[in-house]
Amino acid sequence: MVENDDYARFTRRILAAHARRIGSGDIEGLTDLSRLPTEIDAITADAVTGLRAAGFSWAEIAARLGTSRQAAHQRYGCSRP
Repeated sequence: MVENDDYARFTRRILAAHARRIGSGDIEGLTDLSRLPTEIDAITADAVTGLRAAGFSWAEIAARLGTSRQAAHQRYGCSRP
């Protein structure tokens, strides 16, 4: 059994701690922190690709992303660079 909820909470705690460290004076760390949304989008695309390969529908994926099936397919259905 994969404990994804626990892992997600752990990841959020790490990111929050990283932001606090930067906020306490590590201005150089701000550059890396600002790149995270792009990296997370690419990782999400990889996860969606895996879910599609596992047989999940665009409707199921879209429901978890809080968007329409069409929007999910448009964003993650095409080959990404």
